[in-house]
Amino acid sequence: MFEAFENFANWLTFDILAISASSSLGKVMQFFIMDIVKIFFMLIIIIYFMGLLRFHISPEKVRDYLQGKSKTFAQFMAIILGAITPFCSCSSIPLFLGFLRAGIPLSIVFTFLIASPMINEIAVIILVGVVGWKATLMFVVSGAIIAFIGGRIMERMGVEKHIFNYDEIKNAKLVATSSMQTDKSWAVMHKYAVVEAKKIFGELWKWVIIGVGVGALFHGYFPQDWAQSLGGDNLLAVPMAVIAGVPLYSDEVGIIPLVEAMLLKGVAVGTTLAFMMSIAAISLPELLILKQVMHWKALALFTTIVAVSIMLVGLLFNLVL
Repeated sequence: MFEAFENFANWLTFDILAISASSSLGKVMQFFIMDIVKIFFMLIIIIYFMGLLRFHISPEKVRDYLQGKSKTFAQFMAIILGAITPFCSCSSIPLFLGFLRAGIPLSIVFTFLIASPMINEIAVIILVGVVGWKATLMFVVSGAIIAFIGGRIMERMGVEKHIFNYDEIKNAKLVATSSMQTDKSWAVMHKYAVVEAKKIFGELWKWVIIGVGVGALFHGYFPQDWAQSLGGDNLLAVPMAVIAGVPLYSDEVGIIPLVEAMLLKGVAVGTTLAFMMSIAAISLPELLILKQVMHWKALALFTTIVAVSIMLVGLLFNLVL
């Protein structure tokens, strides 16, 4: 199937547009067309089927399910639910407050907060086609470990004293909602999935185009020697990648084309995935949103834990891949 996308891109770029295949512009256009078609095609299919799954999941049900479970089990479930639920940095505050009102321990709240943007199910499926299933599996496992350990550390460091109005929020009455669908017929599920797909696609398409555009420019014009200097032997490459990712904002799906271009240029896998993780988990926009509910000390601790964990994972990737 991917070969068909490549053949279409080659035909449109080199035959119809008559751009030389050996030129930098030709490489840029071929990469851009191929990735736009490929990612949009996969997005439409994946988010539709994920919409069918999300038909049965609501934030309220997530909170209710995690209540009363052991912390270890609840953290693992928080990681799984974070990976399959459509939450991102823009919904961090209501999620954070809702979980606290539900009486869920902070370790579980922060585990979910880290896992949700980092282990994006759509990005993970697309990532398999870019770096292979082994590297993707390592990426998922690493993200889960970061979320698990990060949640535990945040709780043990007593960050509740740095959360604004923590006692008031925790003691607030959790209002029950009726957001779950009662009609489970296929027609209703299909309609829900279509609406969900349109909504998510509407939020992602611009980031995909930006990501593919940047990735295409990187693929066509970024110097090969400079890219290879970011290989696994450069111990500073991973920290630099994490720092570079913090000011940026993009959904993981949007950054995958750049990840693909970086890998094609010879940038080490660990360096590339560390860059992707930092954008997803500790981007500046997300930190600014979280600053609305917690003191800067808690935010600094959260950022440090996640950043250091990502750096260690990136260095490990560079050693074993």
